Amino acid sequence: MQSSTIQPEELRRNPLFSALDEQQISRLLDTARTIRLDEGQRLFECQQEAHHFYLLRSGSIRLFLSTPDGMEKVIHLISPGATFAEAIAFMDEQRYPVNAGALCNSEVISLSNDTFRDILLESTDTCFRLMASMSSWLKQQLNDIDALTLQNASLRFSNFLLQQAPPEQQHDVRIALSAPKQVIASRLSIQPESLSRILRNLQNNGLIRVEGNIIHIPDIKRLTMQDPSR
Repeated sequence: MQSSTIQPEELRRNPLFSALDEQQISRLLDTARTIRLDEGQRLFECQQEAHHFYLLRSGSIRLFLSTPDGMEKVIHLISPGATFAEAIAFMDEQRYPVNAGALCNSEVISLSNDTFRDILLESTDTCFRLMASMSSWLKQQLNDIDALTLQNASLRFSNFLLQQAPPEQQHDVRIALSAPKQVIASRLSIQPESLSRILRNLQNNGLIRVEGNIIHIPDIKRLTMQDPSR
């Protein structure tokens, strides 16, 4: 962990901090440190005492659990600009409920739970923003549960791609996968060999074109209307 110049604008770009005034931002920045992670390096371990939450500056972070048989279940993939582990500040027992590791060389900003909690006691607006952020996350988790239980593997992956696509673009869409395919397979509860088969089927049907970690979608509407039984 090391000090680094962190500009107030880096925090203000995130909705969680946008309601803070200059003094509150300054107090939070006084606790801020940057952490640089190599590919595969752990940021924190499940059940480790949690004194900080994080803002991802660059790279990609996976939140995951390890199963008794040594397998890993990916719970969430963090993209640059997003915060994570902030809700732990309000738990009675402040311990991380998951592991966090870097999918590639990454940099995070570490922020103090105690300082942020003190600031929230002074800022109703920020409390509501935090509640909105948590509600949005919970809604996404519920949608994910519905998808994992009600949709087949092909449709889950297609919907994952559609979520990555720019909403205004309908043709010749280019999506750079933010994580290795086996990590995405774990996130979607798909066996890696099944994901390979899904990719082949989608390509054979002309719905996508795969070039390494780049997925090309010629026509969003065709992918949206694909037969989920395929």
